[in-house]
Amino acid sequence: MVHQRQLSKASGKEIDIDVLVIGAGPTGQGAAKRLHQIDGPSWMIIDSNEVPGGLASTDVTPEGFLYDVGGHVIFSHYKYFDDCINEALPNETDWYQHQRISYVRYKGLWVPYPFQNNISMLPKEDQVLCLEGMIDATVEARVATTKPKDFDEWILRNVGEGIADIFMRPYNFKVWAVPTTKMQCQWLGERVAAPNLKLVTKNVVLNKTAGNWGPNATFRFPAHGGTGNIWIKVAETLPKQNTRFGDHGRVQLIDADHKRVLLGDGTTINYQKLISTMSLDYLCETMRDEELVKLTKELFYSTTHVIGVGLRGARPERIGDKCWLYFPEDNCPFYRATIFSNYSPNNQPAASKKLPTQQLADGSKPSSTTAKEGPYWSIMLEVSESSMKPVDQENMLKDCIQGLINTDMIEPDDEIVSTYHRRFDHGYPTPSLERDGVLKQILPRLYDMDILSRGRFGSWKYEVGNQDHSFMLGVEAADNVVNGAAELTLNYPDFVNSRLNNERRLVDGAQFFKSMKGIRNEGVALRPSEDASVGAPKSFAQSSSAT
Repeated sequence: MVHQRQLSKASGKEIDIDVLVIGAGPTGQGAAKRLHQIDGPSWMIIDSNEVPGGLASTDVTPEGFLYDVGGHVIFSHYKYFDDCINEALPNETDWYQHQRISYVRYKGLWVPYPFQNNISMLPKEDQVLCLEGMIDATVEARVATTKPKDFDEWILRNVGEGIADIFMRPYNFKVWAVPTTKMQCQWLGERVAAPNLKLVTKNVVLNKTAGNWGPNATFRFPAHGGTGNIWIKVAETLPKQNTRFGDHGRVQLIDADHKRVLLGDGTTINYQKLISTMSLDYLCETMRDEELVKLTKELFYSTTHVIGVGLRGARPERIGDKCWLYFPEDNCPFYRATIFSNYSPNNQPAASKKLPTQQLADGSKPSSTTAKEGPYWSIMLEVSESSMKPVDQENMLKDCIQGLINTDMIEPDDEIVSTYHRRFDHGYPTPSLERDGVLKQILPRLYDMDILSRGRFGSWKYEVGNQDHSFMLGVEAADNVVNGAAELTLNYPDFVNSRLNNERRLVDGAQFFKSMKGIRNEGVALRPSEDASVGAPKSFAQSSSAT
C-alpha cells in the first residue's frame, strides 16, 4: 500500500513508499509489473505524460494517420515479456503477424536484406569489389591476434573494404550520425549479419539471394493503436492507485541524500529505492550532482526525426508488402523507411473518409482541394541528427518527400493528404568508444545511492534497447531491489540475446512470490538490511532467488 501524509498546503503532500519507479515506458512498466506481481514492498510509478509508453508511443495526425516513435516491431527473447504482452492484448484479433520483407536501396535496385549476404543482386563491378574485400577480410581475420579497436575495424574484418565503402560506412553514418571510427563494436551481437563467404560466392555464381536472417525475420504488430497501444494496455493491468501520470507525475528534483523526489505539483515522494528510466544525463541533472553531470557529458547520443507521409490511392505494386527499407545513399536524407500502412489497415483512415489533398509530391498545388475518399497508405521515415551530422530541420519534410521521389517510393503527382514531423532529442544511445568506461563509473555510483538507472537511455546500452530488452531491464531491476537477483540483461547482453529466457513466467512467478509473502509476514524485514556485507545487494526480502 502507498502511504500518504497530508502536510500543510504550503509544503504540499508527502507520500512514503518503498520503491519509486520514474517513467512509464517499457522499462518502467516492466518494473511496475514485477513489483505488482511480487506484492511485497509498496511502490508507485510516475510519468510526466498523461499517456504511458515513452519512446514506444504512437501519435495520430489530425487526418487519422498513425505513426510510431520510430520503427518498432514486437519480437522477443523472453517468455515473461510474452506473458505480459499477451495478458494485455490476449485475443488473436489484437494482432497482425508479419514476415519481414526488407530491402536496401542501392543504385536504383532493391537488394534483399541483409545487404552483405546478397551482393549477387549488385552490378558485376560491385560484385567484384565486394568479393575481393571479403576474401581479403577472411584471410586477415585468420591471422589477426587482436580484437577490432572500433566498429570500423570490425566492419573491415568481417565484410572487407568493398562492402564497407558501398554500404556499411555510409549507412551507419546515416543511422548513428557519427563515423564508424568513433563507435565501439562490443554492442553488435546479433544485430549485424556476418556473411558466409562460400555461400555468398555460390549465390553470386548462381544469381541467388539469401534472406530471413536475424531475430526479427517474423514479427507481430497491434491491430489497433500502433505500438503505443501495447503499453497503454499493459499499463491498464496495473492498479491505478499506484500510478501517477501527467503533470502531477513530473519530476522536478531528486534529493538522493534524503531519498525524496519533488514532483511538479509540489508533492514530495519519500522512497527507499528508486528505479529511474529517465535518460542518464537528465537523471544526473535532476539530482543536481555536478560530478555525475560532468561524467554524462562523455556519453553521446543522436537525435531522431520521425517524418510521416499519408497518401491517397491504392498502394503501388512496386511497394507491395514491403516492411522496412534501408537507404545508404545521399539521394535522400532518411536512413530507413517503413511502409506503416502495411503493418495494420487501421494505421490509416478508412477508405470512406474524405480528405482534401494538401499538396502533390513535387510540391505543387492540387487542381482541387475538395475532400475526396481514399483508399490511403502511408510511409514513416527516420532521419538522424547530431553535432557531427547537422540537418536542415526547416526543410526536412520537403527534402524527405523529394527523397521519396528520388528513390522511386512515390511519384511526383501523388496526392499527399497528411504529413507528420516530430523531433525526439534522445533518439539513439550511441555505443561510442567512451561509453563503457563512463557507465562503469556512473551506474555503480548511482546503485550505491539506491538508484537503479535502467532502460534504453537509463542504462545507455543500445544492444539491449529493444522493447523486450527494455521491459526486462525493469523487471530484473525490480527483482534486484526485492531480493538482490542478478540483472542478466544489463550485465550480460550477449547471453540473453543468444537464448530463450524462460526462467520467469507471469503465473509461476506470482505463485512463487505468494508463497514468499507468508514468510515475509512472519517477520522478514521489507526495509534494506542493515547488516549486509560490503558489496552485497541491499534487498527488501531475504530470499535467494528472483525467479
